Amino acid sequence: MSFTGKATYTAGPDLPELAQDVSDLVGIISPYETPLLDALGDPLRSATSTHHEWLEDALLPNKDQIDDNVIAVPVGDTQFDVAHGDRFRAGDQIQIEGKKELMLVAEVSGNTLTVVRGYAGTTPQALVDGQVVIILGNAALEGADRPDTRFTNRVRRGNWTQIFTHSVEVSGSDLAASPIGLADEMDYQKQQRLRELLRDLENTVINGGLPSSTPQGGSAVRRTLRGIIRHLKTQIFNVGDTGFPAGEQLDEAKINYALRTIWENSSAGIDLIVVNGYQKRRINSFLSGSRAFGSAETTYRDRVSMYESDFGLCRIVTTRWMPQDAVLLLDSSRVAVLPLAGRSFHFKPLSSRGDYECGQLIGEYTLELKNEAAHGIIRGLAAS
Repeated sequence: MSFTGKATYTAGPDLPELAQDVSDLVGIISPYETPLLDALGDPLRSATSTHHEWLEDALLPNKDQIDDNVIAVPVGDTQFDVAHGDRFRAGDQIQIEGKKELMLVAEVSGNTLTVVRGYAGTTPQALVDGQVVIILGNAALEGADRPDTRFTNRVRRGNWTQIFTHSVEVSGSDLAASPIGLADEMDYQKQQRLRELLRDLENTVINGGLPSSTPQGGSAVRRTLRGIIRHLKTQIFNVGDTGFPAGEQLDEAKINYALRTIWENSSAGIDLIVVNGYQKRRINSFLSGSRAFGSAETTYRDRVSMYESDFGLCRIVTTRWMPQDAVLLLDSSRVAVLPLAGRSFHFKPLSSRGDYECGQLIGEYTLELKNEAAHGIIRGLAAS
């Protein structure tokens, strides 16, 4: 064919020799990634009931706090009250957090301790209501009878399953036609709806909550699962709290404060930091001041994917479904998203009453989050 000098767009639709120029790929702009679910991975087991339960236990506590009506206990006073006297025994060496003085517990009567001040040659210091008391350990008398038995009770925790579903319907004409970019319209619709369900599952795992009554569900109450954020009650760090680093912007001081506090109060190994896009950029900025480049480099890298501190190596997970003002700190070994047995996402064909094929995508899942005090959340951060 000789050169005419005309661009192809000048050819009109009346020229049949020109085929439609349509890509075989369908572009999807809506976000459907599930980075948190990907980081947690597939569970090792399934739930076997709509109310999934697990057991939690703890060691006997070795901390308490002074709970005395007298604001300050004089240096020479040998008695003071604590919040939980049952945590102490005669013979315990104790120390006020941040102080040098050692004390020896001589007697425990209810919540009142009688102690030897300035034990082991230490200098007595004034005691103040609310101070943390640390139990170093107990010194038994040689030849003494066994002490009273003390133990903790295992606690049952649980969460409910939630049903996620979408319907799919394709007409007979669409099934018979040859759509551009698709091999089968029904398969394409199933794939699209499954992406939506996985997206919604991750969003619910993070933000979901239980109904205020009848959590098991009913004919008029939808059963929902409790998400990660609403599980957390102990390690919550709010901007503006006493002791929490000042400022509304996320910085290393805030993350390290939260990691250290969780480490001090639990055996958790925080290995996931879950953030939204803005807080991820704040984490990237931690290195901005010390980043250097050679004269031959042409690529500017500004991303932090792992954060290593004295309290563990953490992978940074960025998900769109995190609240803008929040950062989650998770021990992934204690978190799992479980399907009800036989109810992981699947397609159930339904009978047709006309010129169409239809079915339903169904999945039923729950969140298992063990030892909520092993995880933490920072709230109230600036989001712009």
